Amino acid sequence: MSEHYDVIVIGAGLVGATLAAKLALGEAGRQWRIAVIEAGGPPQRFENHQFDPRVAALSPASQKLLQSIDCWANLEAERVCPYRAMEVWDGEGTGQIEFHAEDLHSDILGHIVENSVTVRAVRRRLAELDVTVIQPARVETLLKSEQPGQPVRLTLDDRRRLSANLVVAADGAQSRVRELAGFATREWSYRQRAIVTTVRTEEPHNYTARQRFMRTGPLALLPLRRRTETGWDAHYCSIVWSADTALAEELMALDEQAFCERLGRDFEHRLGAITDTAQRLTIPLHQRHARQYIQPGIALVGDAAHSIHPLAGQGLNLGLCDVQVLAEELERAVRRGLSSGDYSIVRRYQRARLGDNLAMMGAMEGFKRLFGNSNPPLTWLRNTGMSGINQMPLAKNAIARRAMGF
Repeated sequence: MSEHYDVIVIGAGLVGATLAAKLALGEAGRQWRIAVIEAGGPPQRFENHQFDPRVAALSPASQKLLQSIDCWANLEAERVCPYRAMEVWDGEGTGQIEFHAEDLHSDILGHIVENSVTVRAVRRRLAELDVTVIQPARVETLLKSEQPGQPVRLTLDDRRRLSANLVVAADGAQSRVRELAGFATREWSYRQRAIVTTVRTEEPHNYTARQRFMRTGPLALLPLRRRTETGWDAHYCSIVWSADTALAEELMALDEQAFCERLGRDFEHRLGAITDTAQRLTIPLHQRHARQYIQPGIALVGDAAHSIHPLAGQGLNLGLCDVQVLAEELERAVRRGLSSGDYSIVRRYQRARLGDNLAMMGAMEGFKRLFGNSNPPLTWLRNTGMSGINQMPLAKNAIARRAMGF
Protein backbone atom coordinates (compact mmCIF):
# COMPACT_ATOMS: atom_id res chain seq x y z
CA MET A 1 0.00 0.00 0.00
CA SER A 2 1.49 3.36 -1.00
CA GLU A 3 0.94 6.84 0.40
CA HIS A 4 -0.19 9.27 -2.28
CA TYR A 5 0.72 12.96 -2.51
CA ASP A 6 0.02 15.68 -5.02
CA VAL A 7 3.64 16.90 -4.89
CA ILE A 8 6.72 15.19 -3.49
CA VAL A 9 9.91 17.28 -3.32
CA ILE A 10 13.12 15.26 -3.14
CA GLY A 11 15.72 17.20 -1.18
CA ALA A 12 15.30 19.62 1.74
CA GLY A 13 18.21 21.89 0.94
CA LEU A 14 17.47 25.57 0.44
CA VAL A 15 15.91 25.08 -3.01
CA GLY A 16 13.72 22.09 -2.15
CA ALA A 17 12.61 23.34 1.26
CA THR A 18 11.78 26.79 -0.13
CA LEU A 19 9.66 25.28 -2.88
CA ALA A 20 7.71 23.12 -0.41
CA ALA A 21 7.15 26.10 1.91
CA LYS A 22 6.08 28.36 -0.96
CA LEU A 23 3.50 25.80 -2.09
CA ALA A 24 2.25 25.13 1.44
CA LEU A 25 1.61 28.84 2.01
CA GLY A 26 -0.41 29.21 -1.18
CA GLU A 27 -3.65 27.79 -2.47
CA ALA A 28 -1.80 24.55 -3.27
CA GLY A 29 -1.21 24.01 0.45
CA ARG A 30 -4.93 24.24 1.12
CA GLN A 31 -5.91 21.73 -1.55
CA TRP A 32 -2.94 19.42 -2.09
CA ARG A 33 -0.92 16.97 -0.02
CA ILE A 34 2.77 17.91 -0.08
CA ALA A 35 5.76 15.89 1.12
CA VAL A 36 9.51 16.43 1.29
CA ILE A 37 12.05 13.60 1.37
CA GLU A 38 15.53 14.38 2.69
CA ALA A 39 18.44 11.95 2.84
CA GLY A 40 20.62 13.82 5.32
CA GLY A 41 20.30 14.98 8.90
CA PRO A 42 20.18 18.52 10.29
CA PRO A 43 22.85 20.94 9.04
CA GLN A 44 25.94 21.49 11.16
CA ARG A 45 25.84 24.55 13.40
CA PHE A 46 28.70 27.08 13.34
CA GLU A 47 28.83 29.71 16.09
CA ASN A 48 30.85 32.68 17.35
CA HIS A 49 34.08 33.00 15.35
CA GLN A 50 33.41 29.82 13.35
CA PHE A 51 31.72 30.05 9.98
CA ASP A 52 30.34 27.52 7.54
CA PRO A 53 32.95 27.33 4.73
CA ARG A 54 30.11 26.96 2.21
CA VAL A 55 28.45 30.29 1.53
CA ALA A 56 26.30 31.85 -1.18
CA ALA A 57 25.67 35.38 -2.44
CA LEU A 58 21.90 35.83 -2.26
CA SER A 59 20.45 38.43 -4.61
CA PRO A 60 17.67 40.83 -3.53
CA ALA A 61 15.28 38.77 -5.70
CA SER A 62 16.19 35.65 -3.70
CA GLN A 63 15.80 37.60 -0.48
CA LYS A 64 12.31 38.66 -1.58
CA LEU A 65 11.38 35.00 -2.18
CA LEU A 66 12.59 34.02 1.30
CA GLN A 67 10.69 36.95 2.81
CA SER A 68 7.53 35.70 1.07
CA ILE A 69 7.71 32.46 3.08
CA ASP A 70 8.40 34.38 6.32
CA CYS A 71 11.84 32.96 7.02
CA TRP A 72 14.15 35.90 6.27
CA ALA A 73 13.86 37.10 9.86
CA ASN A 74 15.20 33.72 11.01
CA LEU A 75 18.29 34.22 8.83
CA GLU A 76 18.89 37.74 10.09
CA ALA A 77 18.45 36.61 13.69
CA GLU A 78 21.20 34.04 13.22
CA ARG A 79 23.78 35.55 10.84
CA VAL A 80 23.87 37.19 7.41
CA CYS A 81 26.19 39.83 5.98
CA PRO A 82 24.99 42.48 3.53
CA TYR A 83 27.34 43.80 0.90
CA ARG A 84 26.99 47.28 -0.52
CA ALA A 85 29.75 47.31 -3.11
CA MET A 86 31.64 44.97 -5.40
CA GLU A 87 35.10 45.28 -6.89
CA VAL A 88 36.24 43.07 -9.77
CA TRP A 89 39.64 43.39 -11.41
CA ASP A 90 41.92 41.65 -13.86
CA GLY A 91 44.93 40.21 -12.07
CA GLU A 92 46.81 40.00 -15.37
CA GLY A 93 46.28 43.64 -16.31
CA THR A 94 44.78 46.95 -15.27
CA GLY A 95 41.06 46.50 -15.94
CA GLN A 96 38.71 47.07 -13.01
CA ILE A 97 34.98 47.57 -12.50
CA GLU A 98 33.15 48.65 -9.38
CA PHE A 99 29.48 48.45 -8.41
CA HIS A 100 27.85 50.45 -5.62
CA ALA A 101 24.38 50.01 -4.17
CA GLU A 102 23.79 53.75 -3.94
CA ASP A 103 24.16 54.04 -7.73
CA LEU A 104 21.12 51.76 -7.99
CA HIS A 105 19.19 53.66 -5.29
CA SER A 106 19.44 50.60 -3.06
CA ASP A 107 20.86 49.92 0.39
CA ILE A 108 22.53 46.67 -0.66
CA LEU A 109 23.65 44.63 -3.66
CA GLY A 110 22.95 41.37 -1.85
CA HIS A 111 23.80 39.26 1.19
CA ILE A 112 26.48 36.67 1.87
CA VAL A 113 24.85 33.81 3.76
CA GLU A 114 26.20 30.55 5.13
CA ASN A 115 24.59 27.47 3.60
CA SER A 116 23.85 25.86 6.96
CA VAL A 117 22.19 29.04 8.25
CA THR A 118 19.83 29.29 5.27
CA VAL A 119 18.90 25.60 5.32
CA ARG A 120 18.24 25.67 9.05
CA ALA A 121 16.03 28.76 8.74
CA VAL A 122 13.91 27.37 5.91
CA ARG A 123 13.53 23.95 7.53
CA ARG A 124 12.42 25.65 10.74
CA ARG A 125 9.73 27.44 8.76
CA LEU A 126 8.79 24.23 6.96
CA ALA A 127 8.20 22.51 10.28
CA GLU A 128 5.47 25.07 11.03
CA LEU A 129 3.53 24.25 7.84
CA ASP A 130 1.26 21.44 6.67
CA VAL A 131 4.02 19.51 4.89
CA THR A 132 5.01 15.89 5.54
CA VAL A 133 8.80 15.69 6.01
CA ILE A 134 10.32 12.22 5.68
CA GLN A 135 13.89 12.25 7.01
CA PRO A 136 16.34 10.60 6.76
CA ALA A 137 15.26 8.63 3.72
CA ARG A 138 16.63 7.96 0.26
CA VAL A 139 14.86 7.15 -2.97
CA GLU A 140 15.77 3.62 -4.03
CA THR A 141 13.54 3.11 -7.07
CA LEU A 142 11.40 5.30 -9.31
CA LEU A 143 8.69 4.07 -11.66
CA LYS A 144 7.75 6.71 -14.20
CA SER A 145 4.26 7.37 -15.47
CA GLU A 146 3.36 5.04 -18.30
CA GLN A 147 0.69 7.43 -19.54
CA PRO A 148 0.08 11.16 -18.96
CA GLY A 149 -1.85 11.71 -15.78
CA GLN A 150 -0.67 8.55 -14.03
CA PRO A 151 1.31 9.00 -10.78
CA VAL A 152 5.05 8.48 -10.38
CA ARG A 153 5.85 5.71 -7.88
CA LEU A 154 8.76 5.76 -5.46
CA THR A 155 10.28 3.21 -3.11
CA LEU A 156 12.42 4.51 -0.25
CA ASP A 157 15.35 2.79 1.43
CA ASP A 158 13.11 1.91 4.40
CA ARG A 159 10.80 0.07 1.92
CA ARG A 160 8.11 2.71 2.24
CA ARG A 161 6.16 3.18 -0.98
CA LEU A 162 4.95 6.56 -2.14
CA SER A 163 3.26 7.94 -5.22
CA ALA A 164 2.79 11.49 -6.49
CA ASN A 165 1.23 13.35 -9.36
CA LEU A 166 4.44 15.41 -9.49
CA VAL A 167 7.91 14.56 -8.20
CA VAL A 168 10.30 17.53 -8.02
CA ALA A 169 14.00 16.67 -7.95
CA ALA A 170 15.82 19.20 -5.76
CA ASP A 171 18.46 16.70 -4.68
CA GLY A 172 21.54 18.48 -5.96
CA ALA A 173 24.18 18.10 -8.63
CA GLN A 174 24.42 14.32 -8.15
CA SER A 175 20.64 13.95 -8.33
CA ARG A 176 19.42 10.43 -7.68
CA VAL A 177 16.02 11.23 -9.21
CA ARG A 178 17.60 12.61 -12.39
CA GLU A 179 19.62 9.40 -12.71
CA LEU A 180 16.71 7.04 -12.01
CA ALA A 181 14.43 8.88 -14.43
CA GLY A 182 17.06 8.77 -17.19
CA PHE A 183 17.40 12.50 -17.87
CA ALA A 184 20.17 13.15 -20.39
CA THR A 185 22.79 15.74 -19.36
CA ARG A 186 25.57 17.68 -21.02
CA GLU A 187 28.55 18.02 -18.71
CA TRP A 188 32.29 18.49 -18.54
CA SER A 189 35.01 19.10 -15.99
CA TYR A 190 36.69 22.51 -15.75
CA ARG A 191 39.85 20.76 -14.53
CA GLN A 192 39.71 23.15 -11.62
CA ARG A 193 38.98 22.86 -7.92
CA ALA A 194 37.42 25.48 -5.66
CA ILE A 195 39.15 26.01 -2.33
CA VAL A 196 36.72 27.35 0.26
CA THR A 197 37.40 28.50 3.80
CA THR A 198 37.04 31.47 6.14
CA VAL A 199 39.88 33.90 6.75
CA ARG A 200 40.49 36.86 9.01
CA THR A 201 41.96 39.97 7.40
CA GLU A 202 44.08 42.78 8.78
CA GLU A 203 41.76 45.44 7.35
CA PRO A 204 37.94 45.41 7.59
CA HIS A 205 36.12 44.47 4.39
CA ASN A 206 33.80 47.51 4.50
CA TYR A 207 30.93 45.31 3.31
CA THR A 208 32.46 44.95 -0.13
CA ALA A 209 32.67 41.75 -2.18
CA ARG A 210 35.94 41.52 -4.08
CA GLN A 211 37.11 39.24 -6.89
CA ARG A 212 40.41 39.03 -8.74
CA PHE A 213 40.47 37.24 -12.08
CA MET A 214 43.66 35.33 -12.88
CA ARG A 215 44.65 33.03 -15.70
CA THR A 216 44.55 30.05 -13.31
CA GLY A 217 41.07 30.94 -12.02
CA PRO A 218 39.20 33.63 -10.06
CA LEU A 219 39.77 34.40 -6.38
CA ALA A 220 36.88 35.92 -4.41
CA LEU A 221 36.80 37.30 -0.86
CA LEU A 222 33.21 37.63 0.30
CA PRO A 223 32.39 39.64 3.44
CA LEU A 224 31.24 37.96 6.65
CA ARG A 225 30.65 39.38 10.11
CA ARG A 226 30.13 38.17 13.66
CA ARG A 227 28.56 39.78 16.68
CA THR A 228 30.77 41.01 19.50
CA GLU A 229 30.03 42.89 22.72
CA THR A 230 30.75 46.17 20.95
CA GLY A 231 29.01 45.51 17.63
CA TRP A 232 29.93 43.72 14.41
CA ASP A 233 33.42 42.42 13.67
CA ALA A 234 33.91 42.93 9.92
CA HIS A 235 37.38 41.38 9.57
CA TYR A 236 36.15 37.99 8.30
CA CYS A 237 35.77 36.86 4.70
CA SER A 238 34.78 33.65 3.00
CA ILE A 239 37.13 32.78 0.15
CA VAL A 240 36.27 30.92 -3.01
CA TRP A 241 39.51 30.30 -4.87
CA SER A 242 38.89 28.50 -8.15
CA ALA A 243 42.23 27.19 -9.36
CA ASP A 244 43.56 24.79 -11.96
CA THR A 245 43.88 21.36 -10.37
CA ALA A 246 47.68 21.40 -10.07
CA LEU A 247 47.65 24.81 -8.38
CA ALA A 248 44.79 23.79 -6.08
CA GLU A 249 46.77 20.76 -4.93
CA GLU A 250 49.79 22.97 -4.31
CA LEU A 251 47.72 25.43 -2.26
CA MET A 252 46.08 22.68 -0.23
CA ALA A 253 49.51 21.27 0.66
CA LEU A 254 50.65 24.55 2.25
CA ASP A 255 50.59 24.94 6.02
CA GLU A 256 48.33 27.63 7.48
CA GLN A 257 50.96 30.37 7.67
CA ALA A 258 52.22 29.73 4.14
CA PHE A 259 48.67 29.63 2.80
CA CYS A 260 47.83 32.97 4.45
CA GLU A 261 50.94 34.54 2.98
CA ARG A 262 50.19 33.16 -0.49
CA LEU A 263 46.57 34.27 -0.32
CA GLY A 264 47.51 37.79 0.77
CA ARG A 265 50.03 38.10 -2.05
CA ASP A 266 47.71 36.75 -4.74
CA PHE A 267 44.94 39.06 -3.51
CA GLU A 268 47.36 41.97 -3.82
CA HIS A 269 46.99 42.71 -0.09
CA ARG A 270 43.80 44.65 -0.74
CA LEU A 271 42.69 43.87 2.81
CA GLY A 272 46.18 43.89 4.28
CA ALA A 273 47.63 40.67 5.61
CA ILE A 274 45.61 37.47 5.99
CA THR A 275 46.03 36.86 9.70
CA ASP A 276 44.19 33.56 10.18
CA THR A 277 42.46 30.79 8.23
CA ALA A 278 40.01 28.07 9.11
CA GLN A 279 40.19 24.55 7.73
CA ARG A 280 40.24 24.47 3.92
CA LEU A 281 37.91 22.37 1.80
CA THR A 282 38.29 21.65 -1.89
CA ILE A 283 35.52 20.98 -4.40
CA PRO A 284 35.93 19.77 -8.02
CA LEU A 285 34.28 22.11 -10.52
CA HIS A 286 31.99 20.81 -13.25
CA GLN A 287 29.51 22.30 -15.66
CA ARG A 288 26.36 20.18 -15.92
CA HIS A 289 23.04 20.86 -17.59
CA ALA A 290 20.05 18.59 -18.12
CA ARG A 291 18.93 18.71 -21.74
CA GLN A 292 15.33 18.72 -20.54
CA TYR A 293 14.03 19.77 -17.11
CA ILE A 294 10.81 17.80 -17.29
CA GLN A 295 9.23 14.43 -17.99
CA PRO A 296 5.60 13.46 -17.34
CA GLY A 297 5.17 13.77 -13.59
CA ILE A 298 8.80 14.86 -12.92
CA ALA A 299 10.55 18.26 -12.82
CA LEU A 300 14.18 19.16 -12.05
CA VAL A 301 15.08 22.33 -10.14
CA GLY A 302 18.31 23.90 -8.88
CA ASP A 303 21.56 21.97 -9.18
CA ALA A 304 19.65 18.85 -10.24
CA ALA A 305 18.91 20.75 -13.46
CA HIS A 306 22.02 22.92 -13.84
CA SER A 307 25.44 23.43 -12.23
CA ILE A 308 27.64 26.36 -13.25
CA HIS A 309 31.09 27.74 -12.47
CA PRO A 310 31.02 29.70 -9.18
CA LEU A 311 32.87 32.72 -10.61
CA ALA A 312 29.76 34.96 -10.47
CA GLY A 313 28.10 33.31 -7.47
CA GLN A 314 24.79 32.88 -9.31
CA GLY A 315 24.17 29.13 -8.94
CA LEU A 316 21.87 29.31 -5.92
CA ASN A 317 20.03 32.36 -7.25
CA LEU A 318 19.25 30.47 -10.46
CA GLY A 319 17.85 27.61 -8.39
CA LEU A 320 15.62 29.97 -6.42
CA CYS A 321 14.41 31.49 -9.70
CA ASP A 322 13.40 27.94 -10.68
CA VAL A 323 11.46 27.70 -7.43
CA GLN A 324 9.65 30.99 -8.00
CA VAL A 325 8.56 30.05 -11.51
CA LEU A 326 7.54 26.46 -10.72
CA ALA A 327 5.55 27.61 -7.67
CA GLU A 328 3.75 30.20 -9.80
CA GLU A 329 2.86 27.58 -12.41
CA LEU A 330 1.59 25.13 -9.80
CA GLU A 331 -0.55 27.87 -8.27
CA ARG A 332 -1.92 28.44 -11.76
CA ALA A 333 -2.83 24.74 -11.88
CA VAL A 334 -4.76 25.01 -8.61
CA ARG A 335 -6.73 28.03 -9.86
CA ARG A 336 -7.60 26.23 -13.09
CA GLY A 337 -8.59 23.02 -11.32
CA LEU A 338 -5.74 21.03 -12.91
CA SER A 339 -3.75 18.20 -11.38
CA SER A 340 -0.27 19.03 -10.05
CA GLY A 341 1.02 16.53 -12.60
CA ASP A 342 -0.65 18.19 -15.60
CA TYR A 343 2.02 18.25 -18.30
CA SER A 344 1.09 21.71 -19.55
CA ILE A 345 2.16 23.13 -16.18
CA VAL A 346 5.68 21.68 -16.17
CA ARG A 347 6.08 22.57 -19.86
CA ARG A 348 5.44 26.23 -19.00
CA TYR A 349 8.03 25.99 -16.22
CA GLN A 350 10.63 24.59 -18.61
CA ARG A 351 9.95 27.24 -21.26
CA ALA A 352 10.40 29.98 -18.67
CA ARG A 353 13.65 28.68 -17.15
CA LEU A 354 15.59 26.67 -19.72
CA GLY A 355 16.59 29.63 -21.90
CA ASP A 356 17.54 31.91 -19.02
CA ASN A 357 19.68 29.25 -17.37
CA LEU A 358 21.43 28.41 -20.64
CA ALA A 359 22.16 32.09 -21.22
CA MET A 360 23.72 32.45 -17.77
CA MET A 361 25.74 29.26 -18.22
CA GLY A 362 26.98 30.51 -21.59
CA ALA A 363 28.00 33.84 -20.08
CA MET A 364 29.91 32.13 -17.25
CA GLU A 365 31.68 29.86 -19.72
CA GLY A 366 32.63 32.88 -21.80
CA PHE A 367 34.04 34.73 -18.78
CA LYS A 368 35.99 31.68 -17.71
CA ARG A 369 37.59 31.29 -21.14
CA LEU A 370 38.22 35.01 -21.58
CA PHE A 371 40.06 35.44 -18.29
CA GLY A 372 41.80 32.08 -18.56
CA ASN A 373 43.58 33.21 -21.75
CA SER A 374 46.93 35.03 -21.57
CA ASN A 375 46.95 36.03 -25.24
CA PRO A 376 48.12 39.72 -25.29
CA PRO A 377 45.37 41.03 -27.64
CA LEU A 378 42.69 39.35 -25.52
CA THR A 379 44.28 40.72 -22.34
CA TRP A 380 44.18 44.22 -23.81
CA LEU A 381 40.60 43.74 -25.01
CA ARG A 382 39.20 42.56 -21.66
CA ASN A 383 41.07 45.27 -19.70
CA THR A 384 39.85 47.96 -22.07
CA GLY A 385 36.32 46.54 -21.91
CA MET A 386 36.20 46.39 -18.10
CA SER A 387 37.57 49.89 -17.68
CA GLY A 388 35.29 51.21 -20.42
CA ILE A 389 32.13 49.74 -18.86
CA ASN A 390 33.22 51.14 -15.50
CA GLN A 391 32.92 54.60 -17.07
CA MET A 392 29.45 53.89 -18.49
CA PRO A 393 26.92 54.14 -15.64
CA LEU A 394 23.91 52.96 -17.65
CA ALA A 395 25.62 49.81 -18.91
CA LYS A 396 27.23 49.09 -15.55
CA ASN A 397 23.97 49.52 -13.64
CA ALA A 398 22.15 47.26 -16.10
CA ILE A 399 24.67 44.52 -15.35
CA ALA A 400 24.22 45.05 -11.62
CA ARG A 401 20.42 44.93 -11.83
CA ARG A 402 20.64 41.66 -13.75
CA ALA A 403 22.83 40.16 -11.01
CA MET A 404 20.38 41.43 -8.38
CA GLY A 405 17.58 39.54 -10.11
CA PHE A 406 15.68 42.58 -11.41
